[in-house]
Amino acid sequence: MNSRMITATRFRHRGIAAAIGLATLVSGGVVAASASAYAATGAPYDILLGVGSDESSRNLAWYVPGDADQQVVLQQTKSLSAGAFTQKATVIDAVEQQNWVGTTTAYNARATLPNLAPNTEYSYKVGSAGAWSPTYAFKTGNRGKGQPFSFLFFGDPQIGSSGDAVADGKGWAATLAYTQQNDADAEILVSGGDQVESANNEDHWNNFADSSDVLKRVPWASTIGNHESGGQAILQHNFTPNTSNDAAFYPGGNTATAAGGDYWYTYKGVLFVDINSNAYNSGSDPAHVAYIKDVIANHGAGTKWTVLVYHHSIYSPAAHANDGDNKVRRQDFTTAFSEMGVDLVLQGHDHSYSRSYEIKNGTKANAAETPDQNKVDLGPGGVVYVTANSASGSKYYDLTAPTDPTFGPDPLDDSTGRKRHWANASENQEHVRSYVRVDVKANKLEVSGIRAGDCADLATNPAVARNNVKWCGSPENTTIVDPVTSKVTGVANNVPVSPMGSLIDRQTYTQHGK
Repeated sequence: MNSRMITATRFRHRGIAAAIGLATLVSGGVVAASASAYAATGAPYDILLGVGSDESSRNLAWYVPGDADQQVVLQQTKSLSAGAFTQKATVIDAVEQQNWVGTTTAYNARATLPNLAPNTEYSYKVGSAGAWSPTYAFKTGNRGKGQPFSFLFFGDPQIGSSGDAVADGKGWAATLAYTQQNDADAEILVSGGDQVESANNEDHWNNFADSSDVLKRVPWASTIGNHESGGQAILQHNFTPNTSNDAAFYPGGNTATAAGGDYWYTYKGVLFVDINSNAYNSGSDPAHVAYIKDVIANHGAGTKWTVLVYHHSIYSPAAHANDGDNKVRRQDFTTAFSEMGVDLVLQGHDHSYSRSYEIKNGTKANAAETPDQNKVDLGPGGVVYVTANSASGSKYYDLTAPTDPTFGPDPLDDSTGRKRHWANASENQEHVRSYVRVDVKANKLEVSGIRAGDCADLATNPAVARNNVKWCGSPENTTIVDPVTSKVTGVANNVPVSPMGSLIDRQTYTQHGK
C-alpha cells in the first residue's frame, strides 16, 4: 500500500458521527492480547504515545491488522459532549505502511499531533470507520523554557527475557502503575533501551505496549537497545521526532534489515539527544559524536540542560562493566561529552543501578566528592552518568568486583567486601523493580533512584519468581522454591530489605557555567 502524507484538518464533511463516534475514556490497566486476537476485531493495537519535537506536539504510532485508511480523532477533553467527539474535533490522516520485517499480516501507522495548547487535556482515538481504538486522554504541561518539570527514566523492560513474556508484561505494568500513583506529575517517560527481548517478536511487543494504558497517556521517548537492533520492528512501533537515519548509525551500515537512527527533541529548556549505541561495532562512534555536536550547536541555544540518552552504559557496575566496547567508550565518549557541555547521561543495558561522580574528561572532576554525597556543584565540563536497573523485573545482573585496571575500586569506599568502581558514587542491586526520577528546575537537577517493587511482590518480579536469580533484597536472602510446583513460596533468612517506594539514591546538582 502507498504511504499517505500527514495532514491535519477540521472534520467538517458529512458522516461525522460515524467517523467520530463515542469516546470511552480509558484510565485503568489493560491486559495484552495476542496479535491474532486483534486481527479478529480489526481494531488498532500496540498504540504508543511518543514525544514530539517539543512540548507543543506529540507523536503516535500503532498497529492495525488490515489495510484500512487510518486516522487520529483529537479534541480537547473539556469540549466533548457526553463522552462523544463533536464538530470541534480535529481529524489527522496517518501515514501507513505494511510491516516490512516480522509479521506481514499487520500494518503500522503513525501521525503527529501538532500545535497542542499548554495545560490542556486532550482525548484521542485511532483507527478507521468501524474499527476504532478506545479513547485515551493525555495532558500537556506548562509551556516555556525554564518551567520546572519532571521526567522518569526506565532501564530495560526487555519483555520476554525471563522466559515468560506475560509475566514480564505484568511486572512492567506494575511499575508503570506505581509511577502513576506516586509520580503522576512526570511529563515524559524516557527509555534506556531493550523494550523487548527479541527484535521482531510481536508477542513481546504486545506485552510491552498493551499490558498497561500508561504508554498511551504519557509520552514515551524510545531508545533502541541491542536486543532490538536485529530487526526493524522498533521503528514500526515507535515514531520519534527529528530522526536521522544515516547509515553510519546502523550496525554495519545495514539499513535494510537492522534498526538504528539518532534523534533529538527539546522540552522546556532541556535538549534531549538519543543515539543508537549499537552502531559501535561498525566503528561509527565518531559519527555519533559528530551528530551530538551538530545537534547541540544547531538546537542547544537557549536550553539550560543537555541530556544524552543511549543504551550501552559505560560506567555500569555489573556484567557489562568491562566489555571491550565500553573500555573504548570510556576513553572517546567522555572527553567529547565534557567538551560539548553534556550535563546528564542516561543509560541501560547492565540491569543494575549506578550513579557516577561528576566526571570531566574521563576522570573524577572533584577529588573531594564522597560516596552518596547528596549535593554537587556541576561545573563546566562536568557530566553525571546514570544506569537504570530493570523496570519490569524480567532480568537482573549482579554487581561485579572492580578488577579491571581502568575501572578499579573507589579509594573512598570504606565498605568491606566488594568495593564500588572508582567512577560511581552509588551502586545498587537488590533484584527489585526500579526506575529513576529526574526533577528539572531553573538551575538544579535532582536525580532519584526509586524502588517500584519489593521482595513480597513476587507476582510482578518474574526473574525472582522463576528462580532465575536466587535472592531478593540482600545477597544473604535466598528464594524458597516448592520442589513439586517449582513456584517461589518465600524468601529465606529474613535479612531486612528496603520497602517499595523507598529511595535507592538521591542527588541534587546545581549547575554553573551555562
